[in-house]
Amino acid sequence: MPLELAQTQGAVPRGRLLLVDDEEYILKSIRRVLRRGDWQIETASDAEEGLKALERFTPEVVISDFRMPGMNGVEFLSRVKAQVPRAQRIMLTGQADQQAIEEAINRSEIFRFISKPWNDSHLVLTVKSAFEQYALQAENERLLRVTQQQNEELRRLNAELETRVALRTHLLSQAKREWELSFDSIETPLAVVRRDFGVRRANRAYTDLAGDRLKEPLSELSEEGAEPRCHKLLFDRDTPCAGCPLPEALQSGKGARAEISQRGRTYAMAAYPLTSEGRAVCSYRDISDEREMTRRLIDTEKMAAVGQLAGGVAHEINNPLGGILAFAQLMKRDDGRNAGDLEQLDLIEESALRCKRIVESLLKFSRHSRTEDRRAFQLNKCAEDSAVLFGAQLKSYSKVRLELRLAEDLPELFGDPGQLSQVMLNLLQNGLHALPPAGGVLCLETGKDGDRCYFRVADTGTGIEDRHMGRIFEPSFTTKPPGQGTGLGLSIAYRIVEDHGGVIKVDTQMGEGSRFTVYIPIPLQLERLP
Repeated sequence: MPLELAQTQGAVPRGRLLLVDDEEYILKSIRRVLRRGDWQIETASDAEEGLKALERFTPEVVISDFRMPGMNGVEFLSRVKAQVPRAQRIMLTGQADQQAIEEAINRSEIFRFISKPWNDSHLVLTVKSAFEQYALQAENERLLRVTQQQNEELRRLNAELETRVALRTHLLSQAKREWELSFDSIETPLAVVRRDFGVRRANRAYTDLAGDRLKEPLSELSEEGAEPRCHKLLFDRDTPCAGCPLPEALQSGKGARAEISQRGRTYAMAAYPLTSEGRAVCSYRDISDEREMTRRLIDTEKMAAVGQLAGGVAHEINNPLGGILAFAQLMKRDDGRNAGDLEQLDLIEESALRCKRIVESLLKFSRHSRTEDRRAFQLNKCAEDSAVLFGAQLKSYSKVRLELRLAEDLPELFGDPGQLSQVMLNLLQNGLHALPPAGGVLCLETGKDGDRCYFRVADTGTGIEDRHMGRIFEPSFTTKPPGQGTGLGLSIAYRIVEDHGGVIKVDTQMGEGSRFTVYIPIPLQLERLP
């Protein structure tokens, strides 16, 4: 059958329509009514011809008569539904075919039915509605396809995102673990501290320093404000440390540093604020040993300079001093000296002898021990000899008791036992002078500490004031009354110990006493050979 196109020249058809009816005048009538709809229309005279038309023409709307020779309209539209499911199906029927048409509608075989004779306006509206339904279904299918594509893309993106999230989570977990290990490997105690001094995070060195004061891991104290305070953890204080740089750092937004002395130790504390979080990273570096080494280095350099000066001065003074002493002794031998002159000469001689002893002490201080005087010796034997010599002096101090505590199986040391005995005697003498009139206890102890042996002189005296601690090894410094000491005993002891490669450590507590510990290194076997 010929195609009937829209009459408007050049217009694009708005849809494709198939008419199937065995009566020619009905086809022409419907075609004439629908011509104004600008639809592309094709016609067929029966069901068989209509099925053939489906093979070359894909209609959007199919209008079929119910009663046709051969295959009726319901069967035909059922075939159309199978071949072109989206096509909207309209049936023309007489009044007697209502039951069959209703059954077909219930089975969704047709979209609408039009009774004969039809109303032209109703026919046009029905066809338009069918094309709109077709367009709606087509759009729904398109949207469904788009939705399915988008869902598939979304699933792909979700899978990719999950993979990336899993990878990023793994990397973050690995980075966190590496950060924690790096944090814990730092020997300096580090902690993240809040404005109110609560500790949020800390490395292993910090928790080791806190010890038993940290009752549970910081990671379990997640509630804000439940964190222990840093001054309580580290120093067992109920109030913040004086001079803590944390408030200054948080207020200025810049790093701040300060030195804090707590529990007998000195810490160089630094606080570095975290941006606008009210927290700071705080480090606590123990500089007590560093300060002690610096002090010893200064003392060593001071001793070296003073030793050189003392040696030169002693040599310069020794000659005229000898002359004064000789002339005073000669003048005492002259006949005719009255008692007043002899008394004055005795005073001159006594003063000269006292100066001579001071000069000899200065020479001992400035003079290093000779290599030929060094040998292998037992520290316990040296301590026993010193205790015997000092015991004779203690006979006039009935309220003072000397205790000797010697460790067993100490290795041999290499050095000058005479000089080390002098150190022991000087320390015992100082301890004796530090005891109160009511008496007390002196203790001479030996022992081994790692690759060093030590001897320790402890007293139960008054202790050493902090203001004197930095000067006790200086030559001529003494807290004894005038005429009772030269101030060279500890200086000479310091020089002797230094010559033996050792160190002197001082521990003191006011009102409880002092302990002077001398560490001497244990030499290798080759070092003992002359």
